[in-house]
Order: sequence, then C-alpha cells, then structure tokens
Amino acid sequence: MFRLSQYMHELITPTAPRRRARAGNVKPVVIWNLTRTCNLKCRHCYTTSADVPFPGELSHEQAIGVLDDLHSFGIPALILSGGEPLSRFDFFALAEHAKSLGFRHLSLSTNGTRIAENIDRIDALGFDYVGISLDGIGQVNDWFRGVEGAFDEALAGVRACKARGVKVGLRFTLTKDNAETLPAMIDLCRAEGVDKFYLSHLVYAGRGDKHRGEDTVHDHTRAAMDLLMDRAWEAVQAGDAFEVVTGNNDADAVYFLQWAEARFAPEQIAHLRTHLEAWGGNSSGLGVGNIDPQGKVHPDTYWSDYTVGSVKETPFSELWTGDDHMLATLRQRPRPLKGRCGDCAFKAVCGGNTRIRALQVTGDPWAEDPACYLTNAEIGIEDASRLTVTPFRGKSHDPAHRFN
Repeated sequence: MFRLSQYMHELITPTAPRRRARAGNVKPVVIWNLTRTCNLKCRHCYTTSADVPFPGELSHEQAIGVLDDLHSFGIPALILSGGEPLSRFDFFALAEHAKSLGFRHLSLSTNGTRIAENIDRIDALGFDYVGISLDGIGQVNDWFRGVEGAFDEALAGVRACKARGVKVGLRFTLTKDNAETLPAMIDLCRAEGVDKFYLSHLVYAGRGDKHRGEDTVHDHTRAAMDLLMDRAWEAVQAGDAFEVVTGNNDADAVYFLQWAEARFAPEQIAHLRTHLEAWGGNSSGLGVGNIDPQGKVHPDTYWSDYTVGSVKETPFSELWTGDDHMLATLRQRPRPLKGRCGDCAFKAVCGGNTRIRALQVTGDPWAEDPACYLTNAEIGIEDASRLTVTPFRGKSHDPAHRFN
C-alpha cells in the first residue's frame, strides 16, 4: 500500500524515516480470506467467490488456532477479508476472539452490503478500521459487482459506520469501464465524511485475470493519479484528515516523486526520496502475507497459484520464517528483476512493483510489470525501443510453467 497523503505531509512537516527491519525479522500484515462465500459476483474478484458454501475451509477450532498463532507471532495488523467475511458461519466469534487477544490493529474488509444490519455487533467489536469496496456510483457499481442494489446497501453500511464513529474507508478498483467515475467517487467520500479512499489498480488474479482486458491503458492511469494527487494535496493543504492511499501499482510512488520534483525544493525532494526508499515499495512475501479460506499461505492475496504451506499442518509463524525459496527471493533487495523493471533507476522506491502481473502475463515472476505506466525516460532508461509497455490482452501461460 502506498500512503500518498502520508508522504505529502512529509513535504510540509518532515519526520525521521523509519527503515524496514531486515527480511528475517519482518512480521507481516496478514490478510486472511476467511471464506470464499460471498453474496456478490464481482467481475474482478481475485478469490473467484460465489454465494455457495465451499468445501475445505478451516473449521472453527482451526481458525481459533490460527488467531492464537498470529498473535503470539506478533504481527502488526490483521485484516479479516473474504469473499464476504460476514458470510462465514462463525465470523463474529472469530472477530471477538481476535479482539480479546489484543491485536495491535484489527480491520474488516467487506463489500459493505451486510454492515447496516449488523452494525451493533460490528460497533461493539471495536474494529480499528472497516474498508468497504465500491467500484463506481449506482448502476456502475452494481454492474461490476453483479447484484442490483449493491451500491445502496454498501452506502448504507458506510453511513451506519459513520453514525457509530467507526473509521471507514472506500476501496475502488480502477478499470477502463469505471475510470470516469473516479471524481464522483472522491466527491462521495467527501460528502459522506469517509476517512480514507483507497484506489486499487487491477491485478490479474481470479476473475481479475479473466477480465484483464478491462485494465486501464497507461494514459488513463496517469490521468487518474493526477486527479488523485490533486485532491489529496487539497486535503493536506486544508489540514483535512481525509487520507488517500493506492495499492497494487508501486510505480505510483515514483510518479508521485516526479510530481513533487516539479513543485518543491531539492532538499525536500531528497527527504521525500529517503522516506520512499525506506518504505521500499512492493512488500509481497515480506511486509504482507495471506492466508486463504482453506488455510494455504501465499506471499500476498493475489498469489493463489503459489503456496508456501498450509496452516492446517504448520503454524503460519513457522511457514513465514522457514526456508521457502519464493519468499526468500521476494525479500531480496534488489529483487532479480528483468526488462524495464530490471533497468529502472527507481527499484529502491518501487521494489519491482506487482510481481504477480508479470507472472500472469509472461510465466516469469521477475519479468517487467506490464502495468507500469511510466515512460523509459521517466525511469532512467535510454533505450527508445522499449519506450512503453502495453497491458496484455491474451491468455495466461500454462500455470504448470509459471515457476520454472
């Protein structure tokens, strides 16, 4: 996650950078997909969820054991996600146990349609943050999410959270079919008093891989980031607590650095770059990890084709600190990147961006990320024969050959 507003504040009120711990000592934010069951049918769902029960999901006892292990391991944050996490039979029992353990930060990631009817219990749990996904206004959202009325129900969930003082954010996945609704989405946040806006770039996983042709072309991505930076900067200048973050395209940090270079003094830019390099960009397999509904552990939520192990057999804490080759390689700095990513002058800022897109397109997790929207000149490459990359439109390579 790239915390755009936070780094804008560094240009005004600088603070000392905090370096990441060494790879072997990093405790990840864990995104736990509790279930694949979901009442919506989102076109870009990375877990390919549906409104049916799925066999093999963790039992209540197994899930309690996972919570105990994660807390003992000392992870900094736990995000309960899905599918739709509220669809899991024991969701509230698990959330109550997590809260009793005292995780430093406990969040709920939801489609929002079941929040209003459960607001009393959600409020009582005291989540640190509730993230609600919307992919446009009204019918645009409902088309993306496959159920009529989903927008109204999710908005009711937003309002229920705000009425109880629960910190709430909206997550918006940018594609060519909803890019033009981005200004209205930000306006919605402001009108409803939403605390955070999260722009997620499309990742080619699950149904998101099937619909990768809907990914925005690079010019549209740049336009979206221009708008987002303008609106975030307005809030920062006004002393407004509204927060803007982006995810799944770490080139955003490089684009922002160049935005800042056109507006601020060299010493401010040097300070900002120090902070961005301390953050280090993409954190798959290092600062973020995933447990799927069946208990399989992945480098992040989109790496479903690569499994480190299963919490049914081995505690997460042992899997994460074991000798898995892919985790070890993802934790290298710099990573063994190829193509434009390998030649980029900003690897220390971006970290190589989202490796799963490269994997899905080429079969090689270390190839260049096709969603990087910066030109060669902007990333310090002189070779004009590779001026830009274009989002892939065809089929993925055979998964059997992806990790060769």
